[in-house]
Amino acid sequence: MTSPHLSADGVEAAKLAALEAISTAPDLEALKEVKINHVGDKSPVAKFSQELGSLDASARAEFGKIVGQAKSAIATAFEARSKVLEAQRDERVLIEERVDVSIPARRTPQGGLHPLTILTNEICDLFLGMGYRVAEGPELEAEWLNFDALNIPADHPARTMQDTFFIEPLDSHLVLRTHTSPVQVRTMLQEKPPIYVICPGRTYRADELDATHTPVFSQVEGLVIDKGITMADLKGTLDHFARSIFGPDVKTRLRSSFFPFTEPSAEVDFYFNGRWIEWGGCGMVNPKVLRAAGIDPDVYSGFAFGMGLERTLMVRHGITDMHDIVEGDTRFAQGFGTGGR
Repeated sequence: MTSPHLSADGVEAAKLAALEAISTAPDLEALKEVKINHVGDKSPVAKFSQELGSLDASARAEFGKIVGQAKSAIATAFEARSKVLEAQRDERVLIEERVDVSIPARRTPQGGLHPLTILTNEICDLFLGMGYRVAEGPELEAEWLNFDALNIPADHPARTMQDTFFIEPLDSHLVLRTHTSPVQVRTMLQEKPPIYVICPGRTYRADELDATHTPVFSQVEGLVIDKGITMADLKGTLDHFARSIFGPDVKTRLRSSFFPFTEPSAEVDFYFNGRWIEWGGCGMVNPKVLRAAGIDPDVYSGFAFGMGLERTLMVRHGITDMHDIVEGDTRFAQGFGTGGR
């Protein structure tokens, strides 16, 4: 049976609406709104893509092709419009921000840690104080560790070329890791419970760089495997984590969700500056994942969680544009006291 929400006409209408919005965006600021409404994770086409998993195998292939073609057309149009608008902006900036490079420098700034590095160190110190160990792994990862061992099947949308950077030749089965969860798998394969680890690191997905997305981003994930671990332990850990990062008055809530590697799964939000903000995903480690790592789920249970560090940094410090974090402008770092003088 097909989804009641998913139809060829619906996908076509969503595509045409996206193409119209993209072509009429007058500047990059307007294009950011278009990205959120028509290209991002909450766009109609993205929601159609999420519904593919509810279809029968025969219908999934048919509608997967339709949705994939729509996403490709929208992405192509968005990229083309971005290039046009970026060229217009760059031409204007060259005129408006012209400087005299012949003026002698008055000071030599000292180096410093990037704000993302500072935040990563802060989080690692927090969990080290709680008895965790910091675990790291390779950014070029085996496909089995990045997907299969985490109960992400071969037909899962995250494994498509649109989301994942596959390394040629494709039969090498290597990918640029899409999350730091393979570090958790490696830890479970190499160590016996109890396991308490925090896993920070860079991850990669086929995303365009805009105000809220980047193809190279940082995550921090936590994993606990022990006897008698429950959702209450997870909630208490997340509460302590949120208060340590955002302040003692921050509240958290869990919303039911789905992730292949946790069961039950939840989205975790926190209440900050008068509004609820989505922070990351979490849940109890799926017994299938424990078995794949050689851990008996009848004896041990555990929880896992994962958050994006760029998003955490942006919310905590009121940063509105991802470009500020990734483009290396020292004026941005100086705002955190790291630019030197």
